Amino acid sequence: MTTTLDHRFTEFLLDAQALKFGEFTLKSGRKSPYFINAGAFNDGRKIATLGAFYAEKIVAEINAGNLPADIDTVFGPAYKGIPLAVSTAIALTSAHGMEIGYTFDRKEKKDHGDGGMMVGTQLKDGMKVLLVDDVMTAGTAVREVIPKLKAEADVEVAGLVLSVDRMEKTKDSDVSAVKAVEAEFGFPVFAIANVREIFEAGQRIATASGEPYVTSDIKAAADAYLAQYGA
Repeated sequence: MTTTLDHRFTEFLLDAQALKFGEFTLKSGRKSPYFINAGAFNDGRKIATLGAFYAEKIVAEINAGNLPADIDTVFGPAYKGIPLAVSTAIALTSAHGMEIGYTFDRKEKKDHGDGGMMVGTQLKDGMKVLLVDDVMTAGTAVREVIPKLKAEADVEVAGLVLSVDRMEKTKDSDVSAVKAVEAEFGFPVFAIANVREIFEAGQRIATASGEPYVTSDIKAAADAYLAQYGA
């Protein structure tokens, strides 16, 4: 039986030790019983596998009619988005036959060499750009990057693909960060998996000792957290 994308992705997160359980203070100040650490994708095998998951999700959404097939470039916001954009573009080209660029922004403008704010495929009017990022909690990174893109060229942002949707409401509303970004900018946001799918899968994935990764205590802590902050 073929396992679902979210189940396989959860296995990968656990294998890479990117999914942690405990108590973590997030940038938002919330104390979370789980944390996804993008820094764990720190070698060629892991980042290549992660890019392949992004590519699989993107192609699925193209086939479903939710993303255009003629995306020009994959954009990853510096710094964490850089390896995501590069590995996703490689996977889309090598595994799915798509001719696609990658682009990322500099933190500071360069005034020598090729100059400019962007590295990789340069943005031009009318281009379709797909954003990739890791985990969205508040949508801050998107709000910072859209003006940078629009300042470069009149591009069309086709959508945003995340690794994980934490499914949390924003600080000042009951709407999730993902839904808030979709409403504000008018493009769709997709995630390879969301936290509820990850915890569901984690209960069915066993450690080396045969215990489930997501024990009843971990699940209870996650449920309590989502009852308070979930959207």
